[in-house]
Amino acid sequence: MTTDLTIELRDGVASVDAADWDACACPEAAEGGRPNDPFTTHRFLAALEDSGSVGRGTGWGPQPMVARRGDTLIGVAPLYAKAHSQGEYIFDHNWAHAWERAGGDYYPKLQIAVPFTPATGRRFLTRPDDADAFDALIAGAVQVTETNGLSSLHATFCTRAERDAGEAIGLLGRSSQQYHWLNDGYADFDAFLAALSSRKRKNIRKERAQAQGFGGTIHALTGDAIRSHHWDAFWRFYQDTGARKWGQPYLTRAFFDAAQECLRDDMLLVLAERDGTFVAGALNFIGRDTLFGRYWGCTEHHPALHFELCYYQAIDFAIAQGLSRVEAGAQGEHKLARGYLPVTCHSLHHIPNESFRDAVAQFLRAESRAVERDIEVLTGYGPFRRVEIEEQQ
Repeated sequence: MTTDLTIELRDGVASVDAADWDACACPEAAEGGRPNDPFTTHRFLAALEDSGSVGRGTGWGPQPMVARRGDTLIGVAPLYAKAHSQGEYIFDHNWAHAWERAGGDYYPKLQIAVPFTPATGRRFLTRPDDADAFDALIAGAVQVTETNGLSSLHATFCTRAERDAGEAIGLLGRSSQQYHWLNDGYADFDAFLAALSSRKRKNIRKERAQAQGFGGTIHALTGDAIRSHHWDAFWRFYQDTGARKWGQPYLTRAFFDAAQECLRDDMLLVLAERDGTFVAGALNFIGRDTLFGRYWGCTEHHPALHFELCYYQAIDFAIAQGLSRVEAGAQGEHKLARGYLPVTCHSLHHIPNESFRDAVAQFLRAESRAVERDIEVLTGYGPFRRVEIEEQQ
């Protein structure tokens, strides 16, 4: 690596020029196309900061890392100083408890991630024409961790290539699991159903009929079709889900106003309306080749409406738009019966303390083997006709 590189931490993405940031985060969108995912774009991360969803009082302290060669920004990373382990979806609570029982302070720790977003994507964001930027960012993050005497550094939902590169220089790799729907070139939803076993196919048709018979209308909205009153309704749904799952919602109401302003073309909002009132909704984000399912909520319960809005409407959209996959978010074995198969997700971890690192490494080796076994077994229980599963393997 050449010596004319500098690394610095900034106080938020607003302090970095949006065009410079996106030249690293989503160079594939330079000609006006969609980014691979919208989550590391300047507009998404700035919306989190501007809305108060991250920042003072949230336990997510934005400290984005910037790499420069002279006056040219060549790499960035969405780095946060974390005062807790909430909103990450890669759980390290047991590590924190063990470290604190031994007399240490686990927090603050450093997290390279997209807050509240369990979606795989690049975490060390570099211009494609600079071979040194990745090494500079990862070395800089390690140095910041060690210089400040912090317990740990984590890069969650990174790519497999980033995990491999990190492991090659001594970071610990971790495996976790999600459920993704894969588009095998289906012409329509019926073509997808034809690939399933008879029993699963009948069950999905029954669920769709139940859901669509809830007594109202389902709207799939994106871009300018999304209006402020839609966000008023979705905020009610999101509050209910957030209160039940996390104690309080992660995102503020202001985030959805910011989303309306700068992210509406990146989103698919599916709403169920009955008697003039919206009663349920699901929010998705649209990538270049993937639809990312994120949030769901409701004020009325109707049989199978959750499956319809979150999973089947997402499949319909992906097929219509020619997207290759739907990432349905964290957890949920119930997704398996609805055409979503288990896949491996990756993260990287740096722990300066040698004894603690060795203990965590031992745990991660056992966990990785368990994840591999689970994926193999769960795939065998998938809804596809047996010949289809054999062909995919």
